[in-house]
Amino acid sequence: MWLFFLISLAISLVVTALVRYIALRLKIVDTPDGSRKRHTVSVPLLGGVALFVSFWLVMLYLLGWHPIYGLDRISNSLVAAFIGSLILVLIGIFDEMKPFSATLRLALTLLVIFIVAGWIGGYLSKITNPFGGVFELGLSVGTILTFVWLAGMTYTTKILDGLDGLATGVVIIGSLMIYFLTSTAKFYQPNVGLVALIFAGTCLGFLVFNFHPAKIFLGESGSLFVGFMLGILAVIGGGKLATALLVMAVPILDLARVMYVRLKRGQPIMTGDREHLHFKLLDRGWSERGTVLLYYCIATAFGATTLFLQSYQKLIALGLLVVAMIAIGWRIAKSPLEGGSRGV
Repeated sequence: MWLFFLISLAISLVVTALVRYIALRLKIVDTPDGSRKRHTVSVPLLGGVALFVSFWLVMLYLLGWHPIYGLDRISNSLVAAFIGSLILVLIGIFDEMKPFSATLRLALTLLVIFIVAGWIGGYLSKITNPFGGVFELGLSVGTILTFVWLAGMTYTTKILDGLDGLATGVVIIGSLMIYFLTSTAKFYQPNVGLVALIFAGTCLGFLVFNFHPAKIFLGESGSLFVGFMLGILAVIGGGKLATALLVMAVPILDLARVMYVRLKRGQPIMTGDREHLHFKLLDRGWSERGTVLLYYCIATAFGATTLFLQSYQKLIALGLLVVAMIAIGWRIAKSPLEGGSRGV
């Protein structure tokens, strides 16, 4: 199975280099503005194209000619993921070439996610009760839960994409944790594990070019794609929401805190500012690489707990993170700092 991880990694390296060259030739780049954007030179966009092509080249080959490890049993969900991610990447490409209304972009993104949720919502029609047994939710509630989950994951990575390699690396960790969990005897799902491993390899190949100093950015297309696909993996993995949630807990809770602050100030919640935790760390003297590596460590530590903790213990771990983020939010509110940065 790890052979396909290496194959996807190699393909991603080649495709990312090619897409980077094309973006430069077409001048589809993110140009420094001297304030919010930290980079000092123009950096190519279209990261979503590199990731989409690399990942689906491998997946479509396996689905069409070599459906190993029972991939055929989740082929319907993978078709939904392919169509949904294709449209999201196209939305991102259009925005990178000529930015359009944030409201329209949001509406189109949510519409795509809603359609996909209706397609695969049956996976969450029942979920595990942390204290034993299962909750029977039904298809309608399962579809709504899937929609909320996919939308949340998609926009969390979009917001997290404020520092080089931050969103990409955290998503790799999430994918690997899903792979390891689906490799255990209790949750054995080799088909989902293979998809997660291929996705992790694809993202790792891209991270070679995306880590600080980035030679290519995720852009709108890439940030939407990686969050959407991680959300899909958690859903088709039989509801591995706790795993992805713990890996992404800090950025998710930070996003909730920032939205609360913006609403309290009467600002639009999509307004760019320096309220996010990763920017606050930079303002306090952390290096960009150091901040990103800290996020990697936190994501790995809490993600790894899903491999041995029981469901109710995962809730306790998440509760501890909530308390920690409230304390951090209070601390930030007591000593605000100003500055400029790339990203929202």
